[in-house]
Amino acid sequence: MNREHLGKFLPIAQQAAQLGGSQLLAHRGRLAQIRSKSSSGDLVTEADLASEAAILAHFKTHLPEHAVLAEESGKRETGSDWLWAIDPLDGTLNYAHNLPFFCVSIGLMYQLKPVLGVIYAPVLDELFWAYQGGGAWLNDQPIQVSQTDSLRQSFLATGFPYRKAELSDNNYAEFCYFADQTQDIRRPGSAALDLAYVACGRFDGFWERHLNAWDICAGAVLVEVAGGVVSNYDGEALDPLSGEIIASNGPIQHLLQQPLVTLRDRNISIKITL
Repeated sequence: MNREHLGKFLPIAQQAAQLGGSQLLAHRGRLAQIRSKSSSGDLVTEADLASEAAILAHFKTHLPEHAVLAEESGKRETGSDWLWAIDPLDGTLNYAHNLPFFCVSIGLMYQLKPVLGVIYAPVLDELFWAYQGGGAWLNDQPIQVSQTDSLRQSFLATGFPYRKAELSDNNYAEFCYFADQTQDIRRPGSAALDLAYVACGRFDGFWERHLNAWDICAGAVLVEVAGGVVSNYDGEALDPLSGEIIASNGPIQHLLQQPLVTLRDRNISIKITL
């Protein structure tokens, strides 16, 4: 792998994201089919399917030799070291309720290491992109992570698993802890955009578990290339297939990691019943 490869793949990924975004805009506000997958909050709509179809057709035309892992249609193996992780609509619940915080997320892995990411928020008209050795950008303007070095001054983002009512590790305890220790926390509903916002300095950090590779692959590249740090909860190199991520500007990484590990290892959870 070299930078020349990634520079060649970038415009293909950008075009694919914009094609998917066009489908999302075309279906927005006109959904006829919304169904649940694993839970009532885990939705799929005809917009998800139309976006994914447009993206996959684009990659089949331009990079047919590459493998693909897409949220709705699964994995297409080709034997290639290149694997695209595609979320055609991250933030489906927001989208179904006509909230503008949703995106297309397209990440590229080489031998399972994230190396390129494109995230497109069509209503907001924001195209984030980055690749290793090529810088991180928002609409052709360079971006970088924040310089905040205090947890007390940090502005964080996180999310909750779809099956939060059933799981003991549902992120409630972690949310309550950091809510008391930071400026504040937001839960916008799109992990990919949360990571893009860490990359451009809008958030200082993000954590979450029970995610998929298509949720975090592109955003992880953006954060790293913009000067930040991504890892698993134990501080080891990110495994995009592990389902967990801590991402930050760098100075607060250990301030996020240590409490998250403590809460996990003590198996502290919060369940609310009436």
